[in-house]
Amino acid sequence: MSQLCRVLAVSRTGYCQWRVRTPSARVQANEALDCQVAAIHAASRGSYGRPRIARQLRAQGQAVGGERVRRSLQRQGLRPVYRRSYVVTTDSSHRLPVADNLLDRRFEGWQANRAWVADITYVATGEGWLYLAAVMDLASRSIVGWSMAETMDAQLVCTALKSAVWLRLPPPGLLVHTDRGGQGGFNRSSQHRVEPLILGRH
Repeated sequence: MSQLCRVLAVSRTGYCQWRVRTPSARVQANEALDCQVAAIHAASRGSYGRPRIARQLRAQGQAVGGERVRRSLQRQGLRPVYRRSYVVTTDSSHRLPVADNLLDRRFEGWQANRAWVADITYVATGEGWLYLAAVMDLASRSIVGWSMAETMDAQLVCTALKSAVWLRLPPPGLLVHTDRGGQGGFNRSSQHRVEPLILGRH
């Protein structure tokens, strides 16, 4: 113990007094608060952060500020887990014409600019959802065209497809395959926009 005290630069007498000393009122209050904060955090399945935990504690009659809750969370290594809402990007319940499934899950063995696949995804930003449409060449697995917009409509995917056509200049007979979502705009009625292409949907 003497060697440990020398390493920590504390006196042996002070260490012995600290071991038998009753925790201060502040330490006891912090320990009690930590238990309450941890319980609320666990009950929310980790989704509550400082503001909501502080509000719940005040609703329970605890006079506690947000800064004390923040320090409690920090002491315990607790952080809120934010669960973003799920955004549906494929709407198959439409009455638009659906082309035949010409790709038929043949994802290998293609030459460049002979088969493309396209889809829509979404990116969460500080200002809301941003939608991304991308076109991939099955030969190289590289993105050959893309577009982004705040709304998910036919213009989004048509812009992505047109950018791919302008960039790669594919020969006649190119197969473009997407899912059955009506918002994608890849249906028989849009075929004239990207001729000469064969549009296939599953």
